[in-house]
Amino acid sequence: MKSILLFLTALLCNYAIAQISSIPHLEKKGDLMQLIVNDQSFLMLSGELHNSSAGSAHYMRTVWPRMANQNLNTVIAPVSWELIEPREGVFDFTLVDSMVTGARKENLKLVILWFGSWKNGKSTYVPDWVKNDAKRFPLIKNKNGNTMEVLSTLSTNALDADAIAFSELMKYLKKTDSEKQTVIMVQVENEIGVLGSIRDFSEPANSAFNGQVPPELIRYLEKNKSVLHPALAKVWAENGYKLKGTWEEVFGKGVEYEGDEWKINFPYYTEEIFIAWNYARYVGEIAKKGKVQYPLPMYANAWLKQPQGKNPGQFPSGGPLPQVIDIWRAAAPAIDFIAPDIYIVEEFDWVCKEFSRSGNPLFIPETKVGPDGSARAFYAIGKYDALGYAPFGIDGGGIFNSADSKDESLKKVYGCLKNIAPFIQENRGTENMSALFVSEGGQSDKVEMGNYTVSMRRFSSANLFKSTGGKFGVEGEEDKSAAGLIVIKLHDNEFLVAGGIGGAIVNISKGKSNKFENVGYASVDEISYENGKMLSHRLNGDETAMGGAVIKPGEVKIFKIKMYGY
Repeated sequence: MKSILLFLTALLCNYAIAQISSIPHLEKKGDLMQLIVNDQSFLMLSGELHNSSAGSAHYMRTVWPRMANQNLNTVIAPVSWELIEPREGVFDFTLVDSMVTGARKENLKLVILWFGSWKNGKSTYVPDWVKNDAKRFPLIKNKNGNTMEVLSTLSTNALDADAIAFSELMKYLKKTDSEKQTVIMVQVENEIGVLGSIRDFSEPANSAFNGQVPPELIRYLEKNKSVLHPALAKVWAENGYKLKGTWEEVFGKGVEYEGDEWKINFPYYTEEIFIAWNYARYVGEIAKKGKVQYPLPMYANAWLKQPQGKNPGQFPSGGPLPQVIDIWRAAAPAIDFIAPDIYIVEEFDWVCKEFSRSGNPLFIPETKVGPDGSARAFYAIGKYDALGYAPFGIDGGGIFNSADSKDESLKKVYGCLKNIAPFIQENRGTENMSALFVSEGGQSDKVEMGNYTVSMRRFSSANLFKSTGGKFGVEGEEDKSAAGLIVIKLHDNEFLVAGGIGGAIVNISKGKSNKFENVGYASVDEISYENGKMLSHRLNGDETAMGGAVIKPGEVKIFKIKMYGY
C-alpha cells in the first residue's frame, strides 16, 4: 500500500511539473486554432518595432514603458544573425537578454523576428563572414546572369550556418526564458523571396528546375488533391495530374527565352512554385532544428502582391503567399502557419479571407499604423478570429510607416480589446461573434446575428451640421476615417458591441427570421471599466435618437444593447 501511495505521489508531482513547464503553443479547439500562453488562451494585442530599434539596449530603454503605456501586451522585435554571431561559432546574446528583460519588466510578451538569411527579399542581416565569402555562401543570379545580394536557397552551407545560429538562439531562450515565458512565438526570416527576378537562375538552380519534382511534393499533392489551393489544383489538373516529371512537365510551361526577350506563358507560376519549394525547404529545416532546442510556435510572414506589381519578382517570388501555401506545407511542416503583412488596406478583407483558408490561423504581424490601421483590429479579431494584430513602426521615429507620438488611436483600441477580451475568447470561432467595418470614405456595413441585423453607418459631426443647416453638429471637415466594430451576441436579444475611431452610428433592427412585427431597444448601456470592474451607464432620449448608439470621430466605445419585440 505504501509503495502504491509513493507511486501515485510521484505521478502527481510529475504531472504538476509538466503543467508548470507547459510552454507557449498552438492548440486546436474545434476548427479554431488558439495560442496558449501560461496555460491560457492568449490574444496578442501587439505592435512591431522598426527594423533597427532592437539594435542596442540603450535605445530600447525608453521604448519598453512606452509600449506598455500603449496598452500592448506583446511586442514584435527583431533579433539579427549579424549581431548574435559576429564571428563564426562565437555567440553573443547580450541584446537578446536586454530585450527579454525590458519586455518582462513591463509585463509584455515578445514575438521574436529572426532576421537570418533573408529580410525583405535580401541578405543584408547576415554576418560579415557570410557576406565576404560568396564562394562558400553562393548568391542568386538573375536571368541575365547578374549576381544579386540574396543567398541562394540551394546553398547547403548557408542553410547549415543559419540553422546553427537559430538553434543556438532557441537553446538560449529555453535556458533563460522557458520558466517566465516572455518569448511566446518566433517568426523565421522576414518577407522572403526573390525581388527583381522570377527565380534563381544560377547553375545549380537551373539544374534543379530542369530536374524532377521532389517525390515528397508529389506525395503531398496526391494526399491533398481535393483541398489544394485552386491555383495549384488548376495547373496540376491542366497538365494531367502527372506524378513524376520536371517542374514544367508537372505544372506547365512558365516562361521561355527567345533572343533578348522573355515569352510569357501564364504569369510565371511554375517558376514561383519551384522557388517557393526551395525557400520553404530551407526555412522549414531552420525551424525544425530550432524546435529541437525549444519548440515555440513558428510562422513565416508574406510580402503581398501589390496592385502595381502582380507577377513573381515584382513581389518576392517564392514567399509564403496563398497560391503556394500547399508548397510551403509540403516542404516546411515545422512552420505552423503563414501570416500576411497588410499595407494595401483596400484589400484588407480579401487578404484576411485568403490567409484563413484551409485551417491557416490568421495573424497580422505588420500593418498600417495610424487611426485606419488601428480600427481594423476590431475587424480582424471579430470576424476572422485573428490570433493577434500588429501595426508596424509602433515605437515611432522611423523613416516611414512610423507611429505618430500624438496618435492615441491604437492605445484606445487595445484598451477596449483588453477589457472585452474575456467575451472575445469565449466566443471566438462561433456564430455569436462577428465584426463590421466601414473603410476610409465608406458609408455602412451590416451583419445578420440571430433574429437581428446589426449595422453600422458613418457618423460625422460636420456632415450632421451640413445636413441640418447648422442646427446640430459641429462645422468643419467631414470625418472619413475607417471605423471597426466587434459584435458579440450575449443572448438571443442582447448584444455587446465595441469599436470606433471613425465616427459611427450602431443600429440593431429586425432580422429576416424575427417573428415580431416590430423591434425596439429595451436598453442601451454604455460600458466602461474602472480597475477591471465593469460599469454601466444607461443611455436614452437624445443619445439614441439617431437610431442607435453613437460613436463620435476619434472615440472608442463599448455598448451593451438589449432588444425587445412588439
